[in-house]
Amino acid sequence: MATDNLLAELLYRGVSRRDFLKFCSASAAVLGLSSSYVPQIAHALETKKKPILVWIECQSCTGDTEALLRATKPTVSELILDVLSLDYSETIMAAAGKQAEKSLADVLKNQKGKYFAAVEGSIPLAENGAYCCIAGRSSVDIVREVCGSAIATFAMGTCAAFGGIPKAHPNPTGAVGVRDAVPEATVINLAGCPVNAENITASIVYYLTFGVLPAVDALGRPLFAFGKRIHDNCERRSHFDAGQYVRQWGDEGHRLGWCLYYMGCKGPEAYQNCPTVKYNEQTSWPVQSGHGCIACAAPNFWDEMTPFCRRLPQPFGITVETTADKVGLAVTSATVGGILVHTVARLLRRKKKPKEESKPQPKTEWKGPQWHE
Repeated sequence: MATDNLLAELLYRGVSRRDFLKFCSASAAVLGLSSSYVPQIAHALETKKKPILVWIECQSCTGDTEALLRATKPTVSELILDVLSLDYSETIMAAAGKQAEKSLADVLKNQKGKYFAAVEGSIPLAENGAYCCIAGRSSVDIVREVCGSAIATFAMGTCAAFGGIPKAHPNPTGAVGVRDAVPEATVINLAGCPVNAENITASIVYYLTFGVLPAVDALGRPLFAFGKRIHDNCERRSHFDAGQYVRQWGDEGHRLGWCLYYMGCKGPEAYQNCPTVKYNEQTSWPVQSGHGCIACAAPNFWDEMTPFCRRLPQPFGITVETTADKVGLAVTSATVGGILVHTVARLLRRKKKPKEESKPQPKTEWKGPQWHE
């Protein structure tokens, strides 16, 4: 039995009310919302139709589809493809050939402005899009038609968001992200290599609950997922603050889970919720497994963050390399020095004679700040 109502579909498939509410609570947590929003999310999912999703595959490794299919245990999250009415997806749909293309044509004709689009992979613009064609049409033409009529488009993964690895120098196919290929479309960049399935679900749940898309940063990435630095939420941060670093793969620090900054971790320059949401039903994420972050959700990461095992350059002043102990020692020294100077000055003032204190002070003209090397 197929239904348009999300809750009815889940109940039909044996999902209990309890598990449904757990799903709503998990979505609220990913979105950074308090538990008070859970009833509102539940009401929206109970009463609204399942959103239609059209998934277009361009220049990609299909890693984002694979991540989506393998991201869950046997809970509500596993039924993500039932929560959504996935009307077109080259990789997982049963239909093929003309039958499959008819499904896409029907959505574009009958559901204009009522469906979501998902694009996986970069879009090649060179040679009029000849490097990626589907059913005799260039992917850039298909993407412009599909995304132009969608409520919103989710750029699944860094390739779709910013061009990713296909865009890396010398970029022979002229690969770009969805925003560059379809400037007029409303695009949410769910960057990452691969995209985190929890962020896909949370973005759609947010729209169904509040009727608007989640707030985004300057790169079009939702703030709930990309608003905080990986470095600030990393479980190895305490080792960073203590100055405990891995210096060589397999050394004692590596075995003890110390900070991977000197092994090239790009966490101090990367923004994503990997440390809190993780992957594979919150099982793990790259840093937890022993490898540094490569900032895969950032534009041009393949060109700008490689070699991945080379540490970030040291900027001027107090930096990410300055441990809490060093900062604390510097602050303590400055404080002690200030107290000492203040005490000496006060004693000197007390020893001054009254007549000397009563002498008029010479007038001075302020000539602006005096800088000393």
